[in-house]
Order: sequence, then structure tokens, then C-alpha cells
Amino acid sequence: MSAMPQVPSRARLSVARASMVGAGVLLVASWSYLVLEGGGRADFLDSDTWHRAVDFLRALLGQASPLAPEPPPRPFGDLAEWRTMFGLAVDTLAMSVAAIWIAVLGMLVTVMAGARPRREERAGALRTGAFGLVRAVWIVMRAVPELVWALLLVLVLPPGVLTGALALGLHNLGIVGRLCAEVVENLDPGPRRALRGAGASGGQALAYAVLPQALPLFLTYALYRWEVIIRTTIVVGFVSAGGLGREFRLAMSFFHYTDVAMILVTYFGLVVLVDLVATLLRRLAR
Repeated sequence: MSAMPQVPSRARLSVARASMVGAGVLLVASWSYLVLEGGGRADFLDSDTWHRAVDFLRALLGQASPLAPEPPPRPFGDLAEWRTMFGLAVDTLAMSVAAIWIAVLGMLVTVMAGARPRREERAGALRTGAFGLVRAVWIVMRAVPELVWALLLVLVLPPGVLTGALALGLHNLGIVGRLCAEVVENLDPGPRRALRGAGASGGQALAYAVLPQALPLFLTYALYRWEVIIRTTIVVGFVSAGGLGREFRLAMSFFHYTDVAMILVTYFGLVVLVDLVATLLRRLAR
């Protein structure tokens, strides 16, 4: 047997070198722009900036600083305060779970219509119209950021966990729907054709040929987006959507830096917990 042709190593090295050179040029250009924008001075490297950063860290740790001249009345050892943080973490977790369920349920309803028809299939006007409509809705949903969705929803809904969950769910529906539609488009068509050829209906082919292949990847993408959602809940909370984000905004507004530190520690623990659970569920799905 003749050996398979190999790509010359020089071509691979040239691509790698070009990428490294391009990255270096962009790095220098970006930092040069920051310096030029500041009138030729790197204000972010000024000594006053570092002093303010140190003062902020001291305030977070409960020490006296120009930002917080008096020690906070509620130190880290206050169990009642930690119980409050735990309740806010539960609200934040509930918001993320509700958001991913909204996105997943919306995806399951629209994914087949949003999947591009195969070339060998005869797509009628109704199928083509549904495909275009679903794709347009997904584009709008993922084009509008979660924070903007929350600002719009707060105008018609009372602030709370449900408002934040809807804002996160609507944005992620556009993302999860697009990803899962690609999964359906790239599935092996053999099992579906065999069932259809044997006289199975479209619903039976969907239940016994499409979903068994697609569900593991659906779950993988849903868990990945859940990890992203839990990191975005604190941003959505800035518009009084509830959870740790709302408390974080209030603590920063009133210069309660010890509360800010406690919220950040709680939020970090919550993110780690969600990552571990999502990783375990992904392994089970495989």
C-alpha cells in the first residue's frame, strides 16, 4: 500500500508562526491604543491606581482604609450573616436552574423546525417558513444580552428570581437552540430512513431514531450553558432580579465592603459547586 500524502512540516510551521506573529502584533497594538487614549500616560499603571486597589482589598478584609474608615459591624464570623448568604445563594441557584429549564424546554419545542432540512428531503413552503421563523427568533434572542432582557422584563414584571430566570432563559434559548439544531443536522440519517421505510410515522422516527442519538449531546450543551448561566446571574441581579447579584449591588452602593467580600466568597463556592455537578452529569450522560 502506498503511504498517505502528508502535509509538509514547513506549511504547518508557517501557519503557527503567522498566528504567533499576528497575536504579538495585536497585543502591542492594543496596549499602544490604551496608552495613546490616556494622552500618552498609562493611567492604569499609575501609583494612585495601585494605592486605591490596596485600599479596596483592605476594605474587603474589614480593615480600616479611606474607602471604609470604620471597621464593619458584621465580621466574617457572624453565623447569621452567613445564613443570609446561604439563602441568597439558594435563590441564585434556583434562578439558574429555572433559566436553563426555560431554555431547554423552548429548544425541545423548536429544535426540529430550526434544523436545516437535508438536501435529499423535499421541504415544502410550510417547512421552509418555519425554519426561517425559528432561526430568526433564535438570532434575536441570543443577540440581546441577558442584562438587556432583564431591563425590559423589569418594566412589565415585578423584580425577583422569576424575572432573572426569564431573562437568562430567553437569551440562552437562542444559543442552545442553535447548538442543538446543528446536532440534529449532523445526525446519522440511516436509522431514521430505515424506520420511515418500514412504515413508521414521523413522530415514531423522531422518538426512536433522532432523540436517542441527540439527547446525550443535548444534555452536554445544556449543562455547559448552565455553567455559563450561574456566572451571569450576578450581572442580571444588578437590575434587582434577586439573588446574590442584587445584594452585591446594594452592598457596593452603601460601601459595605465586608458584605461584598462575603458575597464574592459565597458566589465563588456556588460556581464551583455547579461546575462539579455539571461535570458529573456530563460523565453520566456519556
